[in-house]
Amino acid sequence: MTDTQLQGKKVAFLVAPEGIEQVELTEPWKAVQEAGGEPVLISTRAGQVQAFDHLDKADTFDVDVVVSDASVSEYAALVLPGGVANPDALRTSREAVAFVGQFAASTRPIAAICHAPWTLVEADAVRGRRVTSWPSLATDLRNAGAEWVDEQLVVDTSGPGPLITSREPDDLDAFSEAVVEHVAAVGS
Repeated sequence: MTDTQLQGKKVAFLVAPEGIEQVELTEPWKAVQEAGGEPVLISTRAGQVQAFDHLDKADTFDVDVVVSDASVSEYAALVLPGGVANPDALRTSREAVAFVGQFAASTRPIAAICHAPWTLVEADAVRGRRVTSWPSLATDLRNAGAEWVDEQLVVDTSGPGPLITSREPDDLDAFSEAVVEHVAAVGS
């Protein structure tokens, strides 16, 4: 049975054409769907994106919208899945970084897991914020002005909108629950 707490709310999932950690895309996606929301896959190119299970190719997913055609105003929240190559590629895309920056300036939630905060660094969206990530990003996040902590889930509400971060796939239950909770609060 589908819950309706996110009924009528679209959630943007921004990914690069390849290198996405599949479970970090599919688990929050499923949580949004089960709560009655509409997940939308956005990428820097049309077609399909290639997900990975760590270093092994996994499934492909159809892109719904190219980021250059996406408007922040259409979405209640932004989810940034991880994978090492995915955020590294996103942070080299001017359009993807601008989209993330526009979200960061809005009151809408942003959720990033594992290596995804690299894209937040490029968009200058972590300065003065408390975050977590995969441990190897700690120095990058601190250098970008964030307070980095090693916790399963961090929800920072000090900025215009909530910033939800988690470290790794083992944190996905808490991460997905926080995404649904904060998307449900948008506009209420």
